[in-house]
Amino acid sequence: MTQRGSLPLYQQISELLIRDIAAGRLIDGERLPPERDMAAEMGIAVGTLRAALKDLTEKGMLVRVQGSGNYIRAKSDPDSVYALFRLELAAGGGLPTAQVLSVERLAKDPGLPEFGTSAEGHRIRRLRFLSGQVAAIEEIWLDGAYVPRITADDLVESLYLYYRTRLGLWIARAEDRLDLATVPGWSPPAFPHAPGAPVPHVTRVSWAQDGARAEVSRTWFDHHTTRYVARLK
Repeated sequence: MTQRGSLPLYQQISELLIRDIAAGRLIDGERLPPERDMAAEMGIAVGTLRAALKDLTEKGMLVRVQGSGNYIRAKSDPDSVYALFRLELAAGGGLPTAQVLSVERLAKDPGLPEFGTSAEGHRIRRLRFLSGQVAAIEEIWLDGAYVPRITADDLVESLYLYYRTRLGLWIARAEDRLDLATVPGWSPPAFPHAPGAPVPHVTRVSWAQDGARAEVSRTWFDHHTTRYVARLK
């Protein structure tokens, strides 16, 4: 389940459960299976599962009752690495992972919305998965003023986590616009739609903690297996 640059396994499990709670696959007050059974079903060590459950407890999303079990506590605003990641499997939830295709510093694409102060940006192209299933391709542009150079080895599964821990950049808010667009020519063979095919497409503009437009991204997703979900509470 783990790979280079990925989150620790216990945190991947924690994030998967958070997304299942948000999607309603695990409901408020639901009792989880016994820890040994749950760990066996997931194919992980009991200690790893307990670390994930401890993380959920600290985030206020799990109540652990001695002698009784672990009970879900749903929250409308969960503390999640993927809080702003809106793609889910059609059945709900799914752990996001990513394969970096390329990272380059280039002159900004003039077709993008205006962002940042530099004439250059870091263009990151990735193939996205949900619980191991190909879900989307994405192209992210980070303003070049934040860091001179980024390599694939620098990146972790969540770019926002990388921004926060390595660059001191917090994404405070984002605006998404959905439309239909054609799959770009650089799309890898693993993406199930050929270049030129029309698929759902998301353009996101992201603002930093100081109010500056820090990043613009484009995401093309597989509508047969993946949904864009925004929950209002």
